[in-house]
Amino acid sequence: MESLRKPIYDSVILVTGGAGFIGSHLVDKLLEERAKQVIVVDNLFLGNEENLKSAIQKGIIFYKDDMEILSSVEYIFERHKIDIVFNCATKALNYSFVNPKNSFSVNSAIMLNLLETQRKGLFQTLVHFSTSEVYGSAVYEPMDEQHPINPTTTYAAGKAAADIALKSWVSMFGLDSFIVRPFNNYGPRQNYKGYLAGVIPITIYRILKGVSPEIYGSGLQSRDFIYVEDTIDAIIKVYPLMPRGESVNISTEGQISIQEVINKIVKFMDFKGEILKKPARNSDVECHNASNAKIKTLINYQLTPFDEGLKRSIQWYREHIK
Repeated sequence: MESLRKPIYDSVILVTGGAGFIGSHLVDKLLEERAKQVIVVDNLFLGNEENLKSAIQKGIIFYKDDMEILSSVEYIFERHKIDIVFNCATKALNYSFVNPKNSFSVNSAIMLNLLETQRKGLFQTLVHFSTSEVYGSAVYEPMDEQHPINPTTTYAAGKAAADIALKSWVSMFGLDSFIVRPFNNYGPRQNYKGYLAGVIPITIYRILKGVSPEIYGSGLQSRDFIYVEDTIDAIIKVYPLMPRGESVNISTEGQISIQEVINKIVKFMDFKGEILKKPARNSDVECHNASNAKIKTLINYQLTPFDEGLKRSIQWYREHIK
């Protein structure tokens, strides 16, 4: 049944959150794969129109709007005959520490709006971007797709709710929807501004500005960092093969401590100042090490070595931070 899924080539595709870090890389790849039309909806909460600069020149349609609002969703689907939806829309993990309720509800509301739209037959396939955060800290390693769902933040809880909703709509109504679960992405275009910034871009940014980098807690918290272009490559390859209702981890099956990441950035950027120690944050996941055995059975899985990806990222920020 899954092989009958409409291919990306010549399809009309909606990307929610498409001006964001991961979403904008996906948009570029869909154009490369010769989608018939790519439509992007992003409220620019964290996304940036600059991320879509070349895609806009190639003819994508961009709406500054919010998929959390049902009337906005209805408006988009009234105007376009969409085949496939990639749902990348979310608000960053750190946002849940300042607005826990909205951080939860944005993830669940967008999913419910999309599932009901799909149930009404307005598009064929939904690819939902979940997060490794739904697993919480590892109960066993490496974490595979059967690992318990144990969110420790309201962001992760909202994402977990969206995943569970998708599975139940698939089970009840036979929708063609599935979940991709990228681990800790890094690379060009990741947000480096303010309290919602990722650890790699904010560290690079601080050093570029001559400010000391910071480590929260012991720095021994580990993450499974994956280069953003590897994530997108995997999702495009796995798209025709994923069974409906299932999820797949997209990870390197390796882990690195935050302390080691920051030390590498310091070394690659030849920073001679001190590294500041900050108190640990509540609910910070201690360990992320994911199994990627499932995706390896499905596709030819290519991964960029961490040092190489980190050097490419540093170079991009050097060129883009004025």
